[in-house]
Amino acid sequence: MIKFLHLMIRVQALDPSIAFYRDVFGMRESHRLDFDTFTLVYLRDPESGAEIELTLNKGTTTPYTHGTGYGHVAFAVDDIESFRDRLLSQGMQPGDLKSLTHNGAIAARFFFITDPDGYKIEVLSREGHYI
Repeated sequence: MIKFLHLMIRVQALDPSIAFYRDVFGMRESHRLDFDTFTLVYLRDPESGAEIELTLNKGTTTPYTHGTGYGHVAFAVDDIESFRDRLLSQGMQPGDLKSLTHNGAIAARFFFITDPDGYKIEVLSREGHYI
């Protein structure tokens, strides 16, 4: 089974973006992960559970354009290794399987694949936050 997870966008400042999605769409912050060079804030739609991941790249002062503001669409799968192997067997080119840790624990296991239009799609293992 595949589950849509989140859409990531880069933002210049977190507070105005959080306020916009909260006030206009009723989204609420579900959690945030703060790293040395970036912060991720997840805003959840209470109806569907889908999220927008706001990414603040620390130290960035140049505004993003739509061309650089798009990040990725994400999907979760039950068995990430088998899913990636299936893509490879179909002649597709998924990226390497990677892990991201936060406070000593695995925050995510994932890989990226590019769609026909060049958009990056993140495929995450359905575990932890991504259940």
